[in-house]
Amino acid sequence: MGETGGHGRATQASTPLYQLKADFFKTLGHPLRIRVLELLSVREHAVAEVLAQVEVEAASLSQQLAVLRKANLVATRREGSNVYYSLTHPQIAELLRVARGILTGLLEGQAELLADLKAGRHG
Repeated sequence: MGETGGHGRATQASTPLYQLKADFFKTLGHPLRIRVLELLSVREHAVAEVLAQVEVEAASLSQQLAVLRKANLVATRREGSNVYYSLTHPQIAELLRVARGILTGLLEGQAELLADLKAGRHG
């Protein structure tokens, strides 16, 4: 299980799980990709619907959708001239919910600390 087609990247089978996880989180590490995944967590969307929601240039959206497709996080289907996107795994929506919960807890903790600092109750 060596290298793949001259790209210098190890195959998935020989890549440690922590590296695969890091690559996965790198894929998630773009605000527009997160926004798209959040929209798709609710329901399938046509490209035009996503474009109206995210308020970016079509080329930029297309580029980010391609990254998500390549990572197998979204799937497409064509109906007439429309292309629809959906999540490949419902766990993606759950991951976004968990991240929101973690961030909410962190921000609440920071707000409490700030309130303590302003009240002179810290340090």
